[in-house]
Amino acid sequence: MENSGGITASLQGRYASALYDLASEQASVTVVESDLEKLDQAILGSADLAALIRNPQIGRDAGGKAIDGVADVLGLSALTKNFLGVLAANRRLGTLPQVVSAFHTIAAAARGEASAEVTSAHPLSASQIASLAEKLKARQGKDVKITAKVDPELLGGLVVRIGSTQIDSSIRTRLNTLANAMKG
Repeated sequence: MENSGGITASLQGRYASALYDLASEQASVTVVESDLEKLDQAILGSADLAALIRNPQIGRDAGGKAIDGVADVLGLSALTKNFLGVLAANRRLGTLPQVVSAFHTIAAAARGEASAEVTSAHPLSASQIASLAEKLKARQGKDVKITAKVDPELLGGLVVRIGSTQIDSSIRTRLNTLANAMKG
């Protein structure tokens, strides 16, 4: 499945696309998407897990056993566990965060949604996210699924990334632009 963003051109995109195709055949896209979200949160929440998947010295078998144990703890589906086993066998566990992101993009595109990553200096409330989703829907012409992240270094404002488009209204960027203008 090739989408307009060319996400499947990358190695991670090809893995994500293959997983999407299998999940689609088994009518379990939602289950796999939920599994990958749990896994992504576990990687973000555990420095040990993040280090494990990126460690090139971990062998295929050890990596496979470790990720299988993580999958059991998280209660992941058989399809997701098998997929993780393939990544471990091919020594590609380090690409897992990018595969997760690519899978979400492919699944959203198949549902007729756009995916947006919104970074703010402070956590957004549910009403702020809903309002932003409506504005982005009007701009994109389709539903937009928002993934919210927090980066205090932005100081204020938002950075919205939809596919290859980035809208940066952060105070950090405005201050950097002003500083560059004052130099020149």
